[in-house]
Amino acid sequence: MPTLPWTVPNSPPVGAEAHVFASRFEIRTLWGALRFLARTPAVRRQAGRASGAYGATLRAQPLRRTFWTLSAWESAAALKEFARSGAHRPTSRALADQVRDVRFATWQASAGELPVSWEEATRRLT
Repeated sequence: MPTLPWTVPNSPPVGAEAHVFASRFEIRTLWGALRFLARTPAVRRQAGRASGAYGATLRAQPLRRTFWTLSAWESAAALKEFARSGAHRPTSRALADQVRDVRFATWQASAGELPVSWEEATRRLT
């Protein structure tokens, strides 16, 4: 599966700071990876409409059972609201037992640095 393009639901104001979030998930089974993929469209739609979202993308290697997310938000609170609502909440709960290893990274970036590169996200996740 190719990397999904960076969505831009809300453009950040010039000079704004963004709260960037990256994650890497290793899934235990191929079945779990397929479940992750099946739930991706709903979560992606939610991110595309989320208040405070500046952008989001997903990189998937389903046969390796590995997925990465990368998103930018107006604040940590906007990210938290997204994670605790809509399709994301039941998806994360339903897949929790399928996750073998997970890594998270957060940092601040200027609006001019968006979209953040996958190279930067990968560096911060290792």
